[in-house]
Amino acid sequence: MSVRVRIAPSPTGNLHIGTARTAVFNWLFARSQGGTFILRVEDTDLERSKPEYTQNIMEGLRWLGMDWDEEPVYQTQRMGLYQPKIQALLDQGLAYRAYETPDELTAMREKQKAGSEAPRYNNQHRDLTSEQIAAFEAEGRQAVIRFKIDDDRDITWNDMVRGPVHWKGRDLGGDMVIARASSSTEMGQPLYNFVVVVDDADMGITHVIRGEDHVGNTPKQILLYEAMGMPVPQFAHTPLILNEKGAKLSKRDGVTSISDFKAMGFTPEALVNYMTLLGWSAPEAQEIFTLDQAAKLFSFDRVNKAGAKFDWDKLDWLNSQYLHEKSPEDLLPLMEPYLKEAGYEFDLATDRDWLLKLAALAGPSLTRLKDCVELGRFFFAPTMDFADAAVEQLQKDGVADAMQAVLEALQAHGGLNEISDAQDLITQVTKTLGVKKGVIMRSLRAALMADMQGPDLVESWLILHQRGFDQGRLERAIALGR
Repeated sequence: MSVRVRIAPSPTGNLHIGTARTAVFNWLFARSQGGTFILRVEDTDLERSKPEYTQNIMEGLRWLGMDWDEEPVYQTQRMGLYQPKIQALLDQGLAYRAYETPDELTAMREKQKAGSEAPRYNNQHRDLTSEQIAAFEAEGRQAVIRFKIDDDRDITWNDMVRGPVHWKGRDLGGDMVIARASSSTEMGQPLYNFVVVVDDADMGITHVIRGEDHVGNTPKQILLYEAMGMPVPQFAHTPLILNEKGAKLSKRDGVTSISDFKAMGFTPEALVNYMTLLGWSAPEAQEIFTLDQAAKLFSFDRVNKAGAKFDWDKLDWLNSQYLHEKSPEDLLPLMEPYLKEAGYEFDLATDRDWLLKLAALAGPSLTRLKDCVELGRFFFAPTMDFADAAVEQLQKDGVADAMQAVLEALQAHGGLNEISDAQDLITQVTKTLGVKKGVIMRSLRAALMADMQGPDLVESWLILHQRGFDQGRLERAIALGR
């Protein structure tokens, strides 16, 4: 059997991390089995589905590195498949039209609630006579279409994550609505549980891999597969992603869409690596791997049943590992949009040399790409406002003279091209003035960086010198200390 799996998002919002993690598991399983990974866009909610959400979903999956193997499928282009199959169920007596009004259904639920019964449809319109049907239609009532569910039926499947799962028909809430209300001459819009079965069967889906919040849909769908004579796929219900309180991660928890994570400065390699670990553990506790590497290791016997708690610290750590491994050439284009969004002005073509030095300086200290904005503040303006601690340092006795000596040595040196040039200059001034190197270094940091905290001083000096900013900053520091 050739494995065929699908990810089937609804374009009613941006790509959510839960949907993306489900896509990861589908993609890994398909690649591990030499199978096919399919994208199906479930866009039948015409009021809420928007083209921009479809684009966001596709861009997010591509950004994460998950390519699909066939042209995307859109449910709205497949509507002709569903109605004939519903009609066949009606013709076989496996489905029927039910005419209750919303008020009658509400009254039914209220009565059950008052009697401490579980809410369910009581199947009261399952065996309507032709006279009753005619009377309802004469009133102008519209009918939903319900699929008959045998209360005594046992539904079982061997879940690839959860093992044997058992349901009773009586626990499924009564006969299931498979199409919305419509007149006797028309058929209402088919609903999710019916449509997904038809789509999966028509597309030859062999394994349905989805979140555990779909477990309750599976017995209903198995009954529909059987009623329509379609092969039942294998099911795998993956653990939910939980917030720090142990509840399902939702929009109320803040950042949940893949585009949000991207904007925060996470790399696709780190984010998809982290999502792989949300509910799955690699052999030998391996934690860092590419998608292709994970596919060679992936199996459902290592997917957990329990929910996976989202851990920001772990994601940050993973992201830092990927950033620290990147060369300046690879890191610079990733930093560029964040620097520009912060309002820093530069030309990537003409400023490339010193920008690469900036990327080399930033790389080892980045946790998220957006961190380059804070570091960048030292390098994109000729002058900076002095922090209080820097002012205090520059106004100490002898510091202005020391910075004057540095400035004169710099002017005599003719330029700083290498780290060793700056180090030699500092050593020279230290010996000439007969002061400790630490005094010069602290004062130089205050003068050049306008703060007592910041990135590596010597590397920073080379960047500032290349920009022509260092002499002006030294002059301002000297004037402040006089």
